[in-house]
Amino acid sequence: MDLTTTVSIDEENSVARVALDGALNTDTAPAFEQRLQDVVDKRFALTVLDMKDLDYISSAGLRVIFKAAKQTRSQGNKLAAANRKPHIDKVFEILKALPDMAVFANEQELDDYLDSMQRRALDE
Repeated sequence: MDLTTTVSIDEENSVARVALDGALNTDTAPAFEQRLQDVVDKRFALTVLDMKDLDYISSAGLRVIFKAAKQTRSQGNKLAAANRKPHIDKVFEILKALPDMAVFANEQELDDYLDSMQRRALDE
């Protein structure tokens, strides 16, 4: 599955909105990282990742988001995630519960686990 991103800017309020549509995974993360970096480099007070149409996220996608969050924080700005679907929200809940704990043997094991949790949340 592909990922389409649409960026809209509210200069007056210093807000950038990045809408994600599709899957943020190993294949799509590099291009998304560059697109997001271009936005972050402009130092908006708030960058919102609109996840209304995001269908899947892997550890590669999470790394891009966490890297951008760290960068915006160091600039004195904010990165926010909005409109998360329940199965995407579940991934963020899991990571919040285990922020400093390495519980997976490797990236593939983590991706398999995240995939399983997202599928389970979709079935509920």
